[in-house]
Amino acid sequence: MTEPIALSREERALFNPAFMALVTCRAVQGHQRDEGSCPLPIAVTAAVMALQPAIRELLPATTRASLPKWVQDNQTVRVLMAANAPGLAAMVRSGILLSLQTDLLALDETARLHLRRRAIPAAITGTSDTVVAIQRTAYMLGRWLPTGGSTATTLTLLGVRP
Repeated sequence: MTEPIALSREERALFNPAFMALVTCRAVQGHQRDEGSCPLPIAVTAAVMALQPAIRELLPATTRASLPKWVQDNQTVRVLMAANAPGLAAMVRSGILLSLQTDLLALDETARLHLRRRAIPAAITGTSDTVVAIQRTAYMLGRWLPTGGSTATTLTLLGVRP
């Protein structure tokens, strides 16, 4: 059984299920723009990466960058993902469940997520620069992560397991 994660007041406010649902929806929205429905592991990975300021700072400015080369040049990403992904993924999962329960997202039989039409506004806004940066990053990662190859290849490059 997993131990509950002790969070500060600020972390509880940021990592609430509603915001986790929005971040996941942004990742799916980005993926749908270029690739269609989003594999569940890609949505979780994009959200987990977007939530980490150290990873956000290292990301390239364009989705045309090579994911394998970027990971090779930024080995700290693998370390950050290994250290932080398990705890953050648990919080992201609560957001995914909320988004499925409220029909923002739909999950098909192949474990691919679809963002419902007009489920969230197209414009990315928020009450702080951090909230906006996380949403923009999740959207970008939803578009960029599939360029690394298959889902299994992308997760292997980043050092995470589904």
